[in-house]
Amino acid sequence: MPDALQKLLGRLQELNEVGAALSRERDIDLLLERILDAAQMLTHADAGTLYRVTDDGSALRFALVRTHSLGLHQGGRSGQAVDFPDLPLHLPDGRANDSLVAVHAAVHDRTVSIADAYGSADFDFAGSRAFDRRTGYRSRSFLTVPLRNHDHELVGVLQLINAIDPATGAVQAFSQEDCSIAESLASQAAIAVTNRLLITQHERLFESFVSLINLAIDEKSPYTGGHCQRVPALTMMLAEAADATTEGPLAAFTMTERDRYELKMAGLLHDCGKITTPVHVVDKATKLQTLYDRIGLVDTRFEVLKRDAEIDMLRRQLALRPQADAAAEEQLQRDFQDQLQELDGERAFLRHCNLGSEAMLPREQQRVRDIGAGRSWRDPQGLQASFLTPDEIENLSIRSGTLTLAERSIVNHHIVATIRMLESLPWPKHLRNVPEYAGGHHERMDGKGYPRGLVRAQLSWQARMLGLADIFEALTAADRPYKRPMTLSQALAVMRKMRDNGHIDPDLFDVFVHERVYLRYARQFLEPEQVDLDAVHALVP
Repeated sequence: MPDALQKLLGRLQELNEVGAALSRERDIDLLLERILDAAQMLTHADAGTLYRVTDDGSALRFALVRTHSLGLHQGGRSGQAVDFPDLPLHLPDGRANDSLVAVHAAVHDRTVSIADAYGSADFDFAGSRAFDRRTGYRSRSFLTVPLRNHDHELVGVLQLINAIDPATGAVQAFSQEDCSIAESLASQAAIAVTNRLLITQHERLFESFVSLINLAIDEKSPYTGGHCQRVPALTMMLAEAADATTEGPLAAFTMTERDRYELKMAGLLHDCGKITTPVHVVDKATKLQTLYDRIGLVDTRFEVLKRDAEIDMLRRQLALRPQADAAAEEQLQRDFQDQLQELDGERAFLRHCNLGSEAMLPREQQRVRDIGAGRSWRDPQGLQASFLTPDEIENLSIRSGTLTLAERSIVNHHIVATIRMLESLPWPKHLRNVPEYAGGHHERMDGKGYPRGLVRAQLSWQARMLGLADIFEALTAADRPYKRPMTLSQALAVMRKMRDNGHIDPDLFDVFVHERVYLRYARQFLEPEQVDLDAVHALVP
């Protein structure tokens, strides 16, 4: 086989390999660098520039600038910004900006090859001359190729400078073979860039829809909205710690970037079903709250009882007037004050019960029932009625928190709604586990969770991570209207009990503690007074 043909076949093989590599690359910056690397390698170009079209389509923007002999690398992942201005595609009067070779190639969709830029009268190379004077470089041969995708949309421009003869090292003009190779690469590169941009745009659109759902929940309930942001953050902290673990049950657990993205989406969507939960249940700050706090009605009834007691006392005083019994009147006054004191004590007790911040004792629950049934008041219709309605007694007797069993069922239903919502979506392959991750965060390791009663072996590591993060965030959240936030040591003590009673995964809890995930989370999200490190160190040596 002749050497020239063998050389050509070798370059074509390299071009095919580059095309395959470009189709696999997910990172847009790395993709652009690979395109320029491949172009310079295949054409033996010492320098190269890759332009991208600006978002408004009015100019070319320098994306990458490279000159091997100068060690110059700007743009992309180099960490050095490109310090050249954008190149307008059109002049103020609307004509094409044909004086610039890169713009001319883009606007007229043609490849331009120039043997010596300094000898060209067709284009303005003032910028290249200034660069050469500043660096001591000599820009000679140019090959400029437009990048257009399958829809013939302009994606960018590839410009190669100073083709190097592999045998002598001398700068030479780009050959016709170089032009063909560059055009073929440009075509593949344009499609690869377009595909990557489309995928990125779809991902951003999807993430925007997720953010829209969380915004709707946030507008509905600012407490839940904060929860929807903090739980994913803590989940990812725990996932990264698990991924870094090299010993124990989690040693084999690893995550790719796609795995991380999938878990992140599950975290953001884990409570999307709460959009269906009535806001007065989600935000029930006190036991008697519905659309408003009904403790005000109870207060009014106490005022009515106090008024009735005063009226009764005055009537009895008047009845004593003919006898002028001062001692009896004084006794009536003392009895009246005793009644007021008793009523004020009962009102203060019910107001305290209404807060729901502490667990009620059985005797306190019985006292609520005694007040509700043992007292009566005259309602606006003039009828004698029990002081508290059955619903009020039920709410004020809630042992812990502010939710009745019925309301707790309504809140718990959000996970059923979450699962239904997520399972109804046509998830792509790399996100197919989102419903399982998000839908399992209220399950328990011992099978006593909800809604499906799954046991540990039936749950993925990711679902267990979400469950642990969900609980820790709830314990330490400072924006809940119905409870005080726990300190770090208090939350860790509760979590340890949950580990021991089969609620959360013990291996993940060990990683959570040993890798101090809780501390990273605390520094970012907790109030300073919650971070009681001395107590934590005493609890977790």
